[in-house]
Amino acid sequence: QVQLVESGGGLVQAGGSLSVSCAASGSGFSIDAMGWYRQAPGKQRELVAVISSGGTTNYADSVKGRFTISRDNAKNTLLLQMNSLKPEDTAVYYCNADIDYGLGYPVDYWGQGTQVTVSS
Repeated sequence: QVQLVESGGGLVQAGGSLSVSCAASGSGFSIDAMGWYRQAPGKQRELVAVISSGGTTNYADSVKGRFTISRDNAKNTLLLQMNSLKPEDTAVYYCNADIDYGLGYPVDYWGQGTQVTVSS
């Protein structure tokens, strides 16, 4: 069973920087795509950024140029560096991973979420 554990986040002023990280624990698996999603109060969960196992990235238009997603495949970790933060970036940020158990299809896992709050 894979566990995704997030860390980081917190409170920052607008224009500041913050990072969130995610570590996948367990054994007997490899990880395909990983990503960050976020959910603000009263809104649906939305994609922030994704990265393939080969390092190809894709970002939501709202964070392009400000956020950077990266991963360490050897350590099964995922990082989201957030710069030039805006109050509208305030949300719970969730780590997501497509886990390959060799079944022929990926299994979707989520972290517990970490709060990011940007004050104006």
